[in-house]
Amino acid sequence: MKYILSLAVIIFFAACNGGGDKQDVVDPALVPKVTPKISYNIVNVYPHDTSAFTEGLQIYNGKFYEGTGMEQESTLRIADIKTGKVEKKHFYTDTAIFGEGIQVFKGKIYQLTWKNHIVYVYDENNIDKPIKTFQWPYEGWGMTNNGTDLIISDGSANLYFVDAETFKVKSTIAVTEDGKSVDSINELEYVNGFIYANVWQTDDIVKIDPANGQIVGKMELPDLKEKYFPKEIVDQRTDVLNGIAYDSTTKKMYITGKRWPKMFEISFN
Repeated sequence: MKYILSLAVIIFFAACNGGGDKQDVVDPALVPKVTPKISYNIVNVYPHDTSAFTEGLQIYNGKFYEGTGMEQESTLRIADIKTGKVEKKHFYTDTAIFGEGIQVFKGKIYQLTWKNHIVYVYDENNIDKPIKTFQWPYEGWGMTNNGTDLIISDGSANLYFVDAETFKVKSTIAVTEDGKSVDSINELEYVNGFIYANVWQTDDIVKIDPANGQIVGKMELPDLKEKYFPKEIVDQRTDVLNGIAYDSTTKKMYITGKRWPKMFEISFN
């Protein structure tokens, strides 16, 4: 009887472990998730001022509102979309100011500064002189709004939801991809309930769920400079991709970079 029982046990384990059809069982939680790619087409290419070290970009009243950086070069400007011609420009005479992201919101224009910890506020009808300033405790990078609050990045993985009247932080989320923190979140644009953000020094724009900070899509824009820029223009001054604006009327997105000679109009597939 013992012999029969032992033989049965051997046969059972052989059946479980042997054979050429063995398949390992993998815990789905351990399999890396692939972020869905966002498909797009470049439908138009327009001129862009190569003196603009672009830090913030927005479409408002049919014009580009653009914030530019670098000490002794920082500006707030309004430009024509198709010609790239700068129609109005406010130049920061304080040589220590490094301008960053901007946002037109509820009748005012807000512009961050990089390490100066100052936020300049203008009346939307007059960019010649700020009407007030706020102090910001972090670095200033990108800015957008969700219709209620301003949303600000500081170069980390954090996105801050801020009261525009007091500039107090109401809440903070951390941007993640497959559970891992993603820093260098830069220029921002709020589109149909999601935050689109350029990841600094990459050719990627990520789509972020503002409810939890998770990246739910990624737009890859490689080799734009090599494909579209004249070789004589591409030099040490032609910097990284940075600048996202969405036209809710045409459903098109506009993308450029720091001192880029081109502005790209993109449609989603």
